[in-house]
Amino acid sequence: MSTPSATFAVWVSAWLNGSAAADDVLDALSHWSPAHDVVAVDADTAARLEVPVRGEAGGQVAGLLAAVRRVDATGGRLVLPVAGDVRGLGGRSEFAGVALHAGEAVVLLDAPIGLVPEPVADGVLRWTAFEIGDAPGVEHLPLGEAEHELTGAMRVAAGVLTELGVAKHRSGVREEITARIAHRSAAPWPEGTPPRALRVLQRANEVSAILELAAEDSPGGALSSSSARRRAEALRPLFDAVRVARLAAVAEAVRVFSEHAEQL
Repeated sequence: MSTPSATFAVWVSAWLNGSAAADDVLDALSHWSPAHDVVAVDADTAARLEVPVRGEAGGQVAGLLAAVRRVDATGGRLVLPVAGDVRGLGGRSEFAGVALHAGEAVVLLDAPIGLVPEPVADGVLRWTAFEIGDAPGVEHLPLGEAEHELTGAMRVAAGVLTELGVAKHRSGVREEITARIAHRSAAPWPEGTPPRALRVLQRANEVSAILELAAEDSPGGALSSSSARRRAEALRPLFDAVRVARLAAVAEAVRVFSEHAEQL
């Protein structure tokens, strides 16, 4: 998995549709933080979901799962907003602003609730719930198309890494990339997750690890502000390809679990 929101979206979808147990969801989330809690952004949302309001001590994620069931959600949709692309968040709202700051969120399907995870203390990840009205529709992302774009991005990313001289200026770069990929790939997936979605997410983790290393590395060709700007411009579309691939893969997994429930 690439983010806590991706983990939540897929596992909650599997649980709601009979392909996983609630304890499985909690175990999967523990990959991202030893402890999770939940609050609602305002008193009305807190009352509806039966969770603490923001400013109080957070409630347990098990309580959030019970709330998800009570509001008749049918699954989760991953949102990975960035400046200039906030599709899936609707218009301007506190939810949209917080999700953009966090870089991720989950929109519950068939329920007007959005969830944003953010670290609030060492070892604690907090999920804040927002009422969002009618969730905006999003354009379907064909997984095959996303995989094709990601394959091209992987080739370009490797070239960028070489061009920037990251491996030359930074010792142990291969081991660092491997460690980053291993962490992101360690979170479990529900049984029945489509293999192609898993393959795309794994490849997204590989490309992301390379790109982040290239973006962090200071000696690698960025000896001036103009060089740094050119490097950022070269990497931006590759990061976009990774983000789109993750969205498409998670959406495909959610679709498969939903169809599984319909066949029962």
